[in-house]
Amino acid sequence: MPPEQSAAGEDTPNRALLTICLMIATLMQALDTTIANVALPYMQGTLSASYDQITWVLTSYVVMAAIMTAPVGWLSARFGRKNLFIACLVGFTITSMLCGLAGSLNQIVIYRLLQGAFGAALVPLSQSTMMDIYPASQRGTAMSVWGMGVMLGPILGPTLGGYLTSNFDWRYVFFVNLPFGIAAISGLALLMPKAKPRGTGKFDWTGFAVLSLALSGLQIALDRGQELDWLSSPTIIACFTLAALGFYLFTVHMLTGRNTFIPPAVFEDRNFLAALITMGSVGMVLLASSALLAPYLENLGNYPVATAGLVMAPRGVGTMAAMLIAGRLVNRTDARLLMLFGYIVLGVSIYMQIGWTPDVPESYIALTIGIQGFGLGFVFVPLQVIAFYTLPAELRTQGASLLSLVRNVGSAVGISVTSALLSHATQYVHANLAQFITPFSRRLQTGGMVSHLLNPATPSGAALLDSMINTQAQIIAYMDDYKFMLFSTIPAMACLLLMRRPEISRPEISRPAALDHAAFE
Repeated sequence: MPPEQSAAGEDTPNRALLTICLMIATLMQALDTTIANVALPYMQGTLSASYDQITWVLTSYVVMAAIMTAPVGWLSARFGRKNLFIACLVGFTITSMLCGLAGSLNQIVIYRLLQGAFGAALVPLSQSTMMDIYPASQRGTAMSVWGMGVMLGPILGPTLGGYLTSNFDWRYVFFVNLPFGIAAISGLALLMPKAKPRGTGKFDWTGFAVLSLALSGLQIALDRGQELDWLSSPTIIACFTLAALGFYLFTVHMLTGRNTFIPPAVFEDRNFLAALITMGSVGMVLLASSALLAPYLENLGNYPVATAGLVMAPRGVGTMAAMLIAGRLVNRTDARLLMLFGYIVLGVSIYMQIGWTPDVPESYIALTIGIQGFGLGFVFVPLQVIAFYTLPAELRTQGASLLSLVRNVGSAVGISVTSALLSHATQYVHANLAQFITPFSRRLQTGGMVSHLLNPATPSGAALLDSMINTQAQIIAYMDDYKFMLFSTIPAMACLLLMRRPEISRPEISRPAALDHAAFE
C-alpha cells in the first residue's frame, strides 16, 4: 500500500469534516464550468466583446483543464498529494479573484486559463483522497456521495450564477469562490493526512508538450476563426498548421517513444476506441447546448438572468436522476441498450429545441432541457462500463485520463464550433431577409403608424427594422445550431455497433473503472 494510504480506513480522524472540505473543493471546480454561462451576456457588455469572443471565457477554462489533467498523477507522486492539493486550491482561489477583477477580455481569458490549470487536479485528487480515508467496506457509499456532490455543480451553477449576477454583479460568480476556498484550504491543511512524496519515474513531457501544442493551436483557430475570417487570415492558417503539426508529432511520438503517457495499446481495444468517439460527441453536446441556452433565454426571450438560471436547473436534475437509475440497471441490462435509450432521449430533446421560439413557455423549456439531462445521464453511466470492460487493468490509468481529455476537448470544440456557426448563420440569414425590406415593399407603403415607425428612410425606422431582422435571423441561426448538434450524435450512435456486450453478471462493472483509485495514482 502506498504511503499516502497508510492513514486510510477507519482510523482517519475527523473524516466527516475532511469529506466536507473535499466536497467543497470538488464543487468549486464543477461550479466554475457552468456558473459563468448565464453571466456571459453581461460580461460581453462590460468587456466590449462579441458573442463568439465571450465564449473564450468558457473554452479557455475547459481546454486548460483538459491539458493539465494528464500530469496530475505524476505531480501527486512527485510532490505529495496533500501539497499538490493545497497548492492547486490556493491557485484556483487566487485566479478566481483575478477573473472577477478582470477589466478586459484578454485579462479574463488569461486568468481563466490559469484557473483551469489549477482546477484540473481538484476533482481527481479529491476522489482519490476519498478512496483512501474510507475503508473498503464503505468506499461504494463514499463514491456515491462524492458522485452526487459532483452532480450538484451543473445543477447549482446556472442558478447560483443567475442569482449573483441579478442581485450583485457578474464578477461575483468568481468572487463567491473566496470564502469556500479559504474554508477548504484551512480544512485540508489541518485534517488531510500527510505523507512524504514518493519516488517516481520520468513523466512524458515531450508527448505532453506536443499534445498541448496541438490542442492549443486548434482551440485558438476555432475561437478566433470567425473574427479573422478563417483561412483568409494568416493567423488562423498558422494555428491550424501548428495544430496539425502537434497532432502529427504526438502520434509519431506515441507510436515510437518509450513510456509515453498515452500508450498506443489503449487504441487497440475496440470498446475503448468506440467509447472515445462517443465521449467526444457527447462532450460537444454537453457544454455547447448549455452555452447556447443562456444567451438565447436572456437576449431573445428577455428572461431576467435569475429566471434564466432557474430554467436551466432541470438539466442537472435530469442528469442526476438518470445516473441513479442507470447505475442500478447497468448490472442487470445490456449497457448498449441503456446507451441507445439515452441517445434516443437526447435526440428527442434536441429535436424539441429546433422548434423553439422566444415565445415558448418556461415550462416547456424546462421540460426539454430536463429530458436532455436525463438522456445524457443514461449515456454516461453505461459508457463508463463499456469503455473499461475489455481494457487491460494496467491501461486503466491512461484510459481514464484519455477519456477525460476527450470529453473536455469535445466540450471546448463544441462551444467554439456552435458559436462560430451561430455568428455566421446570423449574418447570412440577416442578409437574406434584409433584401426584402426596401422602401418599395407593399407593407411599408400602407400608411399609418406601422409604416411610419418602420420607415427604412428614417434613422429610427432603419434601426428598428434592423433589430427585428436580426432577432429573426438569430432564431433561425439557433435552429441551425441545434440541427448540427442533433447530427453530431449520429457517429456516436453508430459506435454502439462496434462495442462488445459486457457480461451482465460481471461483478467489477458495478463501479466504473474510471473511478478506481489507481486511475489517479
